[in-house]
Amino acid sequence: MKKILTYSLYDLLRSRWSFVYFSFYLLTTFALLYFSHELSKSIISLMNIILILNPLVSMMFGVMFFYHSREFIELLLAQPLKRNDIFLGQFLGLTFTLSASFVLGVGIPFLVYGVYQSAEIFNFSLLLGLGVVLTFIFVALAYWIAIKHEDKIRGFGLALFLWLLMAVVYDGVILFSLVALKAFPLEKFAIGAMLFNPIDLSRVLIMLKLDISALMGYTGAVVHTFLGTMTGAILCIGSLLLWVMLPSWLFLKAGKKRDF
Repeated sequence: MKKILTYSLYDLLRSRWSFVYFSFYLLTTFALLYFSHELSKSIISLMNIILILNPLVSMMFGVMFFYHSREFIELLLAQPLKRNDIFLGQFLGLTFTLSASFVLGVGIPFLVYGVYQSAEIFNFSLLLGLGVVLTFIFVALAYWIAIKHEDKIRGFGLALFLWLLMAVVYDGVILFSLVALKAFPLEKFAIGAMLFNPIDLSRVLIMLKLDISALMGYTGAVVHTFLGTMTGAILCIGSLLLWVMLPSWLFLKAGKKRDF
């Protein structure tokens, strides 16, 4: 697995798409810091970009990388190697590359502007951590889709649909439900719905830590009260870890059964 991981990292680091991903975040972050002149405002602006772009890039790049390396995977499968080592090595190589491009692209500008000397260092670290977690989650989902579906068009279509569902449609459905059922107590429903979507969970955690939960209205106040407890914090962290482990387990299980 270590050799496969090393080869995947070397191959991906030479890819122009990794450089494009890094350059986009580098230039965007420098522009936000230059025009806003405030670290907290830049973090809020980046939050909106990261919560949309990281899942999309991870999903599309994950599907593309798997289909592109299929012949290499078949060659490895012909060797006396464990399937888990092959798939996990490639998965970690891709996630490490995307995470490094993201962290460096966002981190370098903030370090230049002295985030390590400001009070925003914790919020900035949380933003980076959630961005990396979302990368792991959606690359794992992309691998699961690509392994389950041999047809490339269907794989790309399902990956794009799943991203659209979790990033856009899910929020619309929850908002419609809250409005339609406003006569009923919906505190537990709102919190439960948040935990079933890693993008929403990441968004809420960042907004709460930035003390802008008032923008979320009554639900924000309820969520703020809940997450302020130790039980709420453990539940949120556990939910994110579960979101990382469950898709990873699914694509490893599908890889064992896949007939290449």
